Amino acid sequence: PKMKEDNCLHAALICLGMLYYSHAITTEKLNHARPSLHGHHEKGKEGQVLHRSKRGWVWNQFFVIEEYTGPDPVLVGRLHSDIDSGDGNIKYILSGEGAGIIFVIDDKSGNIHATKTLDREERAQYTLTAQAVDRNTNRPLEPPSEFIVKVQDINDNPPEFLHENYHANVPERSNVGTSVIQVTASDADDPTYGNSAKLVYSILEGQPYFSVEAQTGIIRTALPNMDREAKEEYHVVIQAKDMGGHMGGLSGTTKVTITLTDVNDNPPKFPQSVYQMSVSEAAVPGEEVGRVKAKDPDIGENGLVAYSIIDGDGMDMFEITTDYETQEGVVKLKKLLDFETKKSYSLKVEAANVHIDPKFISNGPFKDTVTVKISVEDADEPPVFLKPNYIFEVQENAASGTVVGKVHAKDPDAANSAIRYSIDRHTDLERYFIINAEDGNIKTIKALDREEIAWHNISVFAVEVHKQHQEAKVPVAIKVVDVNDNAPKFAAAYEAFVCENARSNQQFITISADDKDDSANGPRFIFSLPPEIIHNPNFTLRDNRDNTASVLVRREGFSRQKQDLYLLPIVISDGGLPPMSSTNTLTIRVCGCDSNGSLLSCNAEAYILNAGLSTGALVAILTCIVILLVIVVLFVTLKRQKKEPLIVFEEEDVRENIITYDDEGGGEEDTEAFDIATLQNPDGINGFIPRKDIKPEYQYMPRPGLRPAPNSVDVDDFINTRIQEADNDPTAPPYDSIQIYGYEGRGSVAGSLSSLESATTDSDLDYDYLQNWGPRFKKLADLYGSKDTFDDDS
Repeated sequence: PKMKEDNCLHAALICLGMLYYSHAITTEKLNHARPSLHGHHEKGKEGQVLHRSKRGWVWNQFFVIEEYTGPDPVLVGRLHSDIDSGDGNIKYILSGEGAGIIFVIDDKSGNIHATKTLDREERAQYTLTAQAVDRNTNRPLEPPSEFIVKVQDINDNPPEFLHENYHANVPERSNVGTSVIQVTASDADDPTYGNSAKLVYSILEGQPYFSVEAQTGIIRTALPNMDREAKEEYHVVIQAKDMGGHMGGLSGTTKVTITLTDVNDNPPKFPQSVYQMSVSEAAVPGEEVGRVKAKDPDIGENGLVAYSIIDGDGMDMFEITTDYETQEGVVKLKKLLDFETKKSYSLKVEAANVHIDPKFISNGPFKDTVTVKISVEDADEPPVFLKPNYIFEVQENAASGTVVGKVHAKDPDAANSAIRYSIDRHTDLERYFIINAEDGNIKTIKALDREEIAWHNISVFAVEVHKQHQEAKVPVAIKVVDVNDNAPKFAAAYEAFVCENARSNQQFITISADDKDDSANGPRFIFSLPPEIIHNPNFTLRDNRDNTASVLVRREGFSRQKQDLYLLPIVISDGGLPPMSSTNTLTIRVCGCDSNGSLLSCNAEAYILNAGLSTGALVAILTCIVILLVIVVLFVTLKRQKKEPLIVFEEEDVRENIITYDDEGGGEEDTEAFDIATLQNPDGINGFIPRKDIKPEYQYMPRPGLRPAPNSVDVDDFINTRIQEADNDPTAPPYDSIQIYGYEGRGSVAGSLSSLESATTDSDLDYDYLQNWGPRFKKLADLYGSKDTFDDDS
């Protein structure tokens, strides 16, 4: 029992101590919350009075908690002046930021309350001014003094990230811990008070691929060898929590999309080990045969693949190129194929990456190979000549039918069809050659002349007998071999001049020759004089042995008066087999020369003219001859004008070509009306009268029995004979012989007998044939055709 009492006593003592400590703390706080305005007296020990100096307001900062939502205003603090004795004579006044609106003061007690909810994030502190005045007089008892009310923060704002969504890239197969991106969040709470703004980052989604540093927000890779080809995009959720991450803290999140970028970590691979292809033997080089493709899961330049042929029996026949748009290898024909020679080929094709990353070189060779087998398909091919071209020779002047040569073609197909040959006549327009359609032998049709055409270039066709569309063509060149069939001749038309005073053995001309034959049958040329004039006393010939010869004077003293022209025959022979020769004549003129040998004159007449007549006399003679010629011409012209017919052709006279004989004549002595010479036309005498106005359909032949009239024929008999012939000739219309026998004049009761007036009548006769009678009947044709013309115009 005694021990129990002691325990109870101990417990009581402890409780009393705690109460005392609590009372002391409360008293201290009240003393701080009740500042005095004046100093006051305190009694010291043993009755000593202690004087405390006047200190006015004694301030500590006031604090008020934000976001208070209680029913009563929050007590911020209490103002108290030392001179306030509690009798109510002192009045407390509050002014400054928020005074009277947010903060109110009890003017008696000095208690300050906050009437509204405060938000530290909007305003962290307020500056106020306090003053004690006399309630009755409002006289300031204390000078005004400022104090600060701070809004105490609470954790009422969650963290917020700068962006709602983040996007980041990181290479695939990156090492663990590779930095991807840093995310940052902010907290509006006070970072200097408590842990309200202390943030901690964590990852909510994205494990185990990524991690985040709790303090910095840096996201890093957490797994090695992440493969883009397996998964390219990841979605990570990052959380930021305040209060240091402890329970009760606020948090915010953001989404981060992380994409793995490609690296060249995959070699190309063919999906199959063998490719089968086929191509026709008729395909041309450059034609596509087929395509191969190696798959590379990498993208961009990491997936670029280049193809090449590294082995096989078709390396010379085929080639491969890369189509970078489709990443395929295109196999193309390189040379012409022949099914009959080889029917299949094999290629080994390699596909390799263009860009290789050294970091992954250890993954193995970034290439792959595949076998391509190509079969050649048979095609219906045209005939093929054994040679790409033929060259033959044939001698000129060879007889017709001479064999020139033989061309040969065959059908490369297995059928081996028969071949027929022909010559393209566009290449042999003159038809010099013919070819045997069965065996291809080419022969001449006519003699060939090398000097005319030295080479004949023709084309020969070969077609299959049963397939005319299959055709081949080969050029054939035929050389005409020269035969010595042309004698040499002078190279030019030589004309030599020798001076009268030439000396003996003096050379005065050098001649050369040309030969149309080939050089083998041409030079060297041999020049000589004919045997009959080998001892010519005037000139001699010297062969220079260089295909030229010199002509020399053998004697002295030539004279133009005696002989001014000499003709010297020269024989020229070639060196062909058999040799050919010709005799050419050299014309040599004798001329007068000065002492230096310069020519002065080569005319022999010059001596004769100088001896008899002067130049003036010659001019006078020529002038007289010209005058005489002019007189003769004038005389002939006047005589022709006198014989002009008496009829006047006027364009406006409707009686064109009409001769009116309205006089009695003057008897036999009147020769003005008739010209007997006209009647005695030689053509008329022979019984043929030419028509000059029209072109007769057939020539009028004189009737038999009519004898030619002699020159002394009687005029009356002659005219009667001609009238009888004209009446009996149905093809001869009147030849300008319309006669007017009577003229009644205009306005006569009787009608006109002239057919000229019938143009205005409604005659049914057709006068269109007048258009064909020639220009002399043009006016008459216009008059008779005027009606039709008028009708057409109307």
